[in-house]
Formats: sequence, structure tokens, C-alpha cells
Amino acid sequence: MNAIRPDKIEATETETAVDSNLAAVTEVEAGIRDFVRNDIAYLRRPAATTTDAPALDPSAEATVTNVNSLIQRVAGTSLAEIENLISELESLRDLLHAEGQRVQREISGYAQLSQAAMKSTRMIADNVAQWKRAADGLRNS
Repeated sequence: MNAIRPDKIEATETETAVDSNLAAVTEVEAGIRDFVRNDIAYLRRPAATTTDAPALDPSAEATVTNVNSLIQRVAGTSLAEIENLISELESLRDLLHAEGQRVQREISGYAQLSQAAMKSTRMIADNVAQWKRAADGLRNS
């Protein structure tokens, strides 16, 4: 039997996201290509006189507006994603800074506790050594 593997599901979701991004990019490129071919091709032709500037017809203006709108939508989405990523990274930086300070406080507390335990152990060892000497002295007398 074929079992569904989670890594295959994640790969499929990633591929779908990449495919949708590629489709958006292809749509933008196609719109720009059409605009350049059809609506501003006259700019490549030499003008008969420099004073006669051709006016954009309404369909050309509509196409320019559509291309601008398309570019703004794609760029706007990308900029929004970048801004979200920046704010998430800033939040993560703040969290890591706070956690770093907390870990430093914990380590400092453990170091103090360790020193206190070492002092107590030394005192106990010294007292046991004194008791042993006193017990040995009583046995020998």
C-alpha cells in the first residue's frame, strides 16, 4: 500500500505556491510585452517632425492604466509581504533579545546557587573532618 507522506504533502503545497507565483509573474510579463508591442511601438519609429507629438488614443491610455494597475498590484503584494517579513523579523529579534537576557539571569542564579552549594559542602566536609579527628582522639586516649 502507498502511504501518504507528510513531506510529499508539504512539497505539493510548496509547488502550488510556486506555480501561482510563476503564473502571476507570467501574467505581468505578458501584459508588459503586449503593451510594448501594441501601444508604444510608435516610439521606436522615427518621427517625421519633432513638433508633431502623437496623442495617445483612449485604448492606449486604457492599456497603460491596466499595465500600471497590474504592476502596482504585483509590486504592492510583494511590498506588503516584505513589510510583514520585516515586522516578523523585528518581533523575533526582540523575543530573542528578551530570551537572551532571561537565560543570562538564569545562568547567574545557577552560578550563585552552585557557589553556595560548594561553600556548604566545604563546611560540611571540614566539620566531618573535625569530628573524625575528635573521635580518633577519644579512641586513642
